[in-house]
Amino acid sequence: MDEDIYARGKTLAAQHRIADWFASFMDFALQREAASAWRPQLKPVFPSKAQHDREQREYLRQAGIAAGAGLHIVGGARLEGPAIKRGNAAEAYRQWRQASPQAAVIDNFLTEDALEALRRYCWGSDVWRESYADGYVGAFPEHGFAAPLLAQIAEEFRTAFAGICGDHPLKYIWAFKYDSDLRGIGVHADEAAINVNFWITPDDANLDPESGGLVIWDKAAPLDWDFSKYNGNVAAIREFLEQSGARRLTVPYRANRVVIFDSDLFHETDRIQFRPGYLNRRINVTMLYGERHPGPGTGPEET
Repeated sequence: MDEDIYARGKTLAAQHRIADWFASFMDFALQREAASAWRPQLKPVFPSKAQHDREQREYLRQAGIAAGAGLHIVGGARLEGPAIKRGNAAEAYRQWRQASPQAAVIDNFLTEDALEALRRYCWGSDVWRESYADGYVGAFPEHGFAAPLLAQIAEEFRTAFAGICGDHPLKYIWAFKYDSDLRGIGVHADEAAINVNFWITPDDANLDPESGGLVIWDKAAPLDWDFSKYNGNVAAIREFLEQSGARRLTVPYRANRVVIFDSDLFHETDRIQFRPGYLNRRINVTMLYGERHPGPGTGPEET
């Protein structure tokens, strides 16, 4: 892995040059693919990933899209109009200020044009390169998950939701796509100040409207825990949550719903029960802003 691309990305992010950062990641992904530097066979490829790839190839065939060999990107262009509905910002900020710990849940996050464009990009683009044992697949900027549309969304969030985001730069972005009824992401916290998590799969794919979303616990990762512990040691996290009397906030799945919360809070994917079929796979996009702050529940407007 080329560490220079991450160093450049960190510099550009600190300058809030998100479009330039994403363009550098896309160039990196295309160059690596052209040089045959990407070797998926060196990483574990679980049966669920192979199934996803077969479904995607069939989707492309039926859509008349010639993918060919190597990295292919479908859509993802920057929109002429807005990508985010700015009218939600005041309500999000009200929730953020009043909630303890800090969190906000907003529907109709993206404009209809942005939502449909992002769906086409996620359905058609060959960016789902990471394979996980629990059945989901991941897309990251170094794989080509760095379209101009994603940069537009990340930029507009910073300005539209400035009361929450403050001057925090975008730290990272990724997406996960899930099997219809296998497990999602286990309990963890993220190394950032603010977590922005939104869902794009149509509502009729979800067989249980009361689940399929996100569970957020009201306890933050202890400051003396390192990343490997608060992001990956499930047994220690469960013990901590039980001993601390943590309570859970369950946010049901809705298409185009965004959940904004303190990244220190432990969270996990809720139970998934979606219809079978490629276009019914649950897709979430996560954007992280800022660095992990020195105290739990401290928002950017308080620093």
